[in-house]
Amino acid sequence: MSQIKIGLIGGTGLGAALVGQGSQDARRHEIDTPFGRPSDAIIETSWHGLPIFILNRHGPGHLLNPSQVPYRANIFALKQLGCTHIIASGAVGSLREEFRPRDLVIPDQIIDKTHKRANTFFERAAVHVEMAEPFCPVLRRILIEAGRDSGTAFGGSAGQPASPAATTSSLDRASFTVHDHGCYVAMEGPAFSTRAESLMHRLWGGDLIGMTAMPETRLAREAEIAYALVALVTDYDCWRARPAAQGQIGHAQPAAEPDPFALLKEITSNLEQATANAIELMRRAVALIASGPPRQLESPAHHALRLAIWSDKSKIPPDEVQRLAPLWVKYFGTADEQR
Repeated sequence: MSQIKIGLIGGTGLGAALVGQGSQDARRHEIDTPFGRPSDAIIETSWHGLPIFILNRHGPGHLLNPSQVPYRANIFALKQLGCTHIIASGAVGSLREEFRPRDLVIPDQIIDKTHKRANTFFERAAVHVEMAEPFCPVLRRILIEAGRDSGTAFGGSAGQPASPAATTSSLDRASFTVHDHGCYVAMEGPAFSTRAESLMHRLWGGDLIGMTAMPETRLAREAEIAYALVALVTDYDCWRARPAAQGQIGHAQPAAEPDPFALLKEITSNLEQATANAIELMRRAVALIASGPPRQLESPAHHALRLAIWSDKSKIPPDEVQRLAPLWVKYFGTADEQR
């Protein structure tokens, strides 16, 4: 790659905080795309000498709920600006004891339960991107490395539960753990799960529940941008019922339901701490990227469309090819140009 450009997508809490991290010489991009305008202006700045493009997913004042986020416009705008990699963030509930509030998780798998959102750029052609590994393994490795002490394992290994005694990362000043795996269940929202749904998600193998990673993850793959997610655990999802209280005659009595306002206050408090942790993790990841040669950042995602366009290219309307030119025009040239 001739130049690495990194998009940072901030979710609940972290979006506004990231925008505030922009330097005084930051540049503001107001962009139009074939899919409308993105959630907010994109702020261009520099971290460790690398161009950084910061996007607040939920917009100014957090007015966009998860189903209203213009995901296609967001990813297309970052592609237009030349982003080669995206590190996104998002608040999640935990479906496992070992993923504790204020922990950070670098997911490796995702289950998509969303159904109201446009989930592809390609509406006038058959384009089938491969999604077996939905998150970029190159970016995931860098984020994991950024969160651990030199030579120390932490937060479990892929496919294995994290040990309660797992070593915390080098960012442990705030007493939290970075987990190196997790299956994210993307739900529609904006309401949280019922307890029955939460228990079902656990049976499916879900570790985290959130509302924004899809279709964002899939769209980034269609745009040939390497994408990884930092999930900020704010609370245990409602599967984790409070234990029954003992009555005076020794029979278990139903426990009182938790005060929903107290729960929301707890989520907000945990999110504030996790946000600070996530920003530090992102900064360390960017420092690692800046310190290595660009070829180490080559990702399978950067060639995702090479065999994914199943339509006869000669039959795809020329105006559609041009409309989506930043995504796929390189595959409509000569054989040499497509290499």
